[in-house]
Amino acid sequence: MDKLCNDIKQLIIEVLKLEDITINDIDSDAPLFGDGLGLDSIDALELGLAIKNRYNIVLSSESEQSRKHFYSVATLAEFITAQ
Repeated sequence: MDKLCNDIKQLIIEVLKLEDITINDIDSDAPLFGDGLGLDSIDALELGLAIKNRYNIVLSSESEQSRKHFYSVATLAEFITAQ
């Protein structure tokens, strides 16, 4: 699971062009949006598309479940593992 979390962190950094952040700067359990990493809705769309393409997973942007999966790197990793 640690490898998958690191892969997701690297994907976030690359897709969202967060050049000043390393995978060590991202806490796997911290929220991705708001007070955590501070991502916004446009970031969510870009990240969702990248996850869909990399892991071949379909996510619904309007689903409450998708919001739960996107809470943190750890919840994303759990979701991807379950698919």
